[in-house]
Amino acid sequence: MAGAGTRGAVTMHDVAAKAGVSVKTVSNVVNDYPHIRPSTREKVQRAIDELGYRMNLSARNLRQGRTGIIGLALPELSLPYFAELADSVIRAAEERGLTVLIEQTSADRQHELDVLTSERRQLTDGLIFSPLALGPDDAAALDVSYPLVVLGERIFGGDWDHVTMNNVDGARAATQHLIDSGRRRIAVIGAHAGETMGSAALRVLGYQTALAANGIPFDPDLVVEGGLWHRATGAACVNGLLDAGIEVDAVFGLNDALALGALHALHARRIDVPGDIAVVGFDNIEDAAYAAPTLTSIAPGREQIAATAIDVLMERIAGSEEPFRRVIADFTLVERESTAV
Repeated sequence: MAGAGTRGAVTMHDVAAKAGVSVKTVSNVVNDYPHIRPSTREKVQRAIDELGYRMNLSARNLRQGRTGIIGLALPELSLPYFAELADSVIRAAEERGLTVLIEQTSADRQHELDVLTSERRQLTDGLIFSPLALGPDDAAALDVSYPLVVLGERIFGGDWDHVTMNNVDGARAATQHLIDSGRRRIAVIGAHAGETMGSAALRVLGYQTALAANGIPFDPDLVVEGGLWHRATGAACVNGLLDAGIEVDAVFGLNDALALGALHALHARRIDVPGDIAVVGFDNIEDAAYAAPTLTSIAPGREQIAATAIDVLMERIAGSEEPFRRVIADFTLVERESTAV
């Protein structure tokens, strides 16, 4: 009799016949049903491997009332951090058999609200959402009927899972690194006036905390406001500082795009980095390793954020009723040439 491989796609019936078990047992194994004897699971898995069986995810999702698609809503894919975060989320999702539908909100409040109520939510089993424009008054909008994981710092509290980075301690570590290298006139670029929550406010707080811990007076002239965290903003912030004659021996860009813009402006003025002014960023995007000089940066745990967000969302999709969680990713300081002593 011809083997299963010559008759087309391998089925559960083929696996069951080879393993000497029922089709229901094979189904329980591939769907990871917990109450199966280890010896039976091993026998079925061996048959799956030998036959090259691949589960029909579409059929399984249909039976379970799922699409196998999750949403990912990000502010701006032209910003390197969000582009790399999207890549990390997609890869983590693919490893778990999921497809990602990406939506860009442009950091616009109405667009962010629309994402939460969009008809596209009928196409997705859950949503990973990184808001920038929503504030505390919008918290009720996150009370949705589908699984939701929030990224970032814009919303605190509430009945949803929240995965974020350690902005305060990361910024404190970046500033402490500059202080340890002998810098005392440390400018921070990209601050947002009046912001009490969000990445800018938290990272400035970390900067101020490091200054205070080292007995360095806080100078408001060294905190430079910036709008969108783009390279052009970073260059403009540094040029404004230097044109005003403010003494600076280090620059902390609140993200790497700002820091890369700062490097460009300093290079254009023929100011030596790090000899005259050291520069550090935040996010550890790929470009940081290829800048000239290479850029010291805080790596905020992007892969951990992506994988955790996917896993938590999958648990909610599967019906988990565990208490909602707030997960803070680990960070590391990646030292490169821009702060070398």
